[in-house]
Amino acid sequence: MADQVYFEDVKEGDAIPELRKNCSTQQLVIWAAASGDFYQIHYDMSFAKSTGLDNIIVHGALKNAFLGQLLHDWVGVAGKVREFGCQYRGMDYPNQDIVCRGVVTKKYVEGEQHFVELDVWTENPQGQRTTPGTARVVLPSRG
Repeated sequence: MADQVYFEDVKEGDAIPELRKNCSTQQLVIWAAASGDFYQIHYDMSFAKSTGLDNIIVHGALKNAFLGQLLHDWVGVAGKVREFGCQYRGMDYPNQDIVCRGVVTKKYVEGEQHFVELDVWTENPQGQRTTPGTARVVLPSRG
């Protein structure tokens, strides 16, 4: 985890440090067991191909969790993730890099809290945004 980031340290347009993930098929099976999502497109190649897919695909909710980790790692121990959501717009495959990225879109203060809004997303190796989302976090202030 990086050093604590403070409200005063960020500005609109800043990119946050990326997070890279690369799912093995074993991780997909473990996620299926943990989440209860046993849809065969996530672990059975024959079934996935029978539905028209080229390969098994990473669970959308797992990519959501990766984006949550991206945000949690960035806000640090003194920050808080207040709101976060994403949409599943593209497929990612096992044994390929999934890059989680974010950019600051807005900063403001409400009362004693210092809010930062962000666009976040996952990217496949071709640079396509497969899981776009938004977040609102609270960062500590140096003041």
